[in-house]
Amino acid sequence: MTRLSLHSGSSIPQIGFGTYATHDPADAVVRAIEAGYRHLDTAQMYGNEAEVGGGVRRSGIERSELFVTTKLNNGNHDPKTAVESFSTSLEALGMEYVDLFLIHWPLPQSTETHYVTTWKTLIDLYESGRARAIGVSNFEPEHLERIIDATGVVPDVNQIEVHPYFSNDHVRQYCRELGIVVEAWSPLGRGDEFTDPALVQIAEGLGVSSAQVILRWHIQRGDVVIPKSDSVERMQQNLGVLGFELSPAQMTAVSALDKGEEGRRGAHPKTFTG
Repeated sequence: MTRLSLHSGSSIPQIGFGTYATHDPADAVVRAIEAGYRHLDTAQMYGNEAEVGGGVRRSGIERSELFVTTKLNNGNHDPKTAVESFSTSLEALGMEYVDLFLIHWPLPQSTETHYVTTWKTLIDLYESGRARAIGVSNFEPEHLERIIDATGVVPDVNQIEVHPYFSNDHVRQYCRELGIVVEAWSPLGRGDEFTDPALVQIAEGLGVSSAQVILRWHIQRGDVVIPKSDSVERMQQNLGVLGFELSPAQMTAVSALDKGEEGRRGAHPKTFTG
């Protein structure tokens, strides 16, 4: 498993297991770890941190072998509340630390607590050692610029929406210039991309699935991906993308599917209010 270096000095496995909306998070985590995953992604918003932690304990794996991410919920941006909710997350996970803690959304329209203040709180959590690395999610370049200018601390990761129909290259390029690792949420879109003729043609030529082509595209672009599945077979197939490569022409063909803003499936970070 390739690992990407972070500003904090740690490294993140390039393929992780997403736990959002999984049917049985604890069981899914056990099966994912058995399949070979060592990177687990959860969030306060998902309401499954306790189940994710329970799955880790059931698996019997050493905590030091895992990279665990969780994220600050949108209602917890106030510094005191952020610290308290972070402690609650650790308690729910049954862990003394997380490998990565993210601000889930910037909420730039909020008049309660600005994301710059929230970022300063995450820096304190990093300095405490309870968050081994810190980052953000759904941050646009202007949001990143503000927190970096205010604190001098560059996020380790920016977890953003990226898939072939929405390549989000403007944000990706900005992050690359600052050495911020890009982590793609919804890396497979909503599944409707699987039947795209361009992807089907590439998949058939390689003897793999369209989903595997998409994940391989992400990997070769240097992003972290966190696909999710309740199926052990799919979990294994997702890890199977490490076993083949896309040619430059195939990479170009997948990238050409980008629809710009029309392809965005989630909310826009500039207007999302939580």
